[in-house]
Amino acid sequence: MKHLLLILSVCLYSSLSHAADSLATNSAAASLEPAELIKQVMEHWRSDSSYSEMTMTIHRPDWQRSMSMRSWTKGEKTSLVRVTEPKKDAGNGTLTKDNNMWTFAPKINRIIKVPSSMMSQSWMGSDFTNKDISKSTDIIDQYDHRLMEKREHDGHLIYVIESIPHEDAAIVWGKEVLTIRDDYILLEQQFWDQDGTLIKTMKASEIKILGGRTVASTIRMGKVETPDEWTEMSVQEIRFDQAYPDSLFTLSNLRNPRQ
Repeated sequence: MKHLLLILSVCLYSSLSHAADSLATNSAAASLEPAELIKQVMEHWRSDSSYSEMTMTIHRPDWQRSMSMRSWTKGEKTSLVRVTEPKKDAGNGTLTKDNNMWTFAPKINRIIKVPSSMMSQSWMGSDFTNKDISKSTDIIDQYDHRLMEKREHDGHLIYVIESIPHEDAAIVWGKEVLTIRDDYILLEQQFWDQDGTLIKTMKASEIKILGGRTVASTIRMGKVETPDEWTEMSVQEIRFDQAYPDSLFTLSNLRNPRQ
């Protein structure tokens, strides 16, 4: 009986603590300007540094294939992604550093710098672009933001933000619309062209606690015109605020399949 009471007490304390944390987060998010809210979303996912293991599934009407990957990030503009499975794709990698991107293909044993003109191209044949993978902060610096809607859903405040690029910004989109939960989860991101047509959407389909924080563990990117074609990224493990040497994010290490 004492054991049962102890368990109930712990559960009650955990529930109250979670509710208090949620209220504090709700209050903090409500006080932020739209641009700052978007920045908090990025910082929530990346933190000062992160390591993750994930699976990318590319689906087409007549075929489907999956790749396992490992990813490291450091700060806002440095990341390394490396394919580990299947064997034929293992070793393929992408390094992003200070707005520059390089890819490595073991089959040709070459590192290729991705020019800015190719940032909107498909990344590894998926529905994500090179720019999507680079997690660029352009949306903070080169867009104007306004709050379109605020609503409540499942005990959370939901913010819908319209982001329009500056006239002189080298951005292909006419606007982006982000749906953000008050605990800094990006629920949806819409990409609209210059003519006001919705082209593609990225949605969170599963939310979990990983690495000690609530994150969107599964996201799906797909084009509006081809709903049977999509790419899904599912995170199995993530760790935040690890110490990584600068040597990890170098061109020489990009060639290293054992890292």
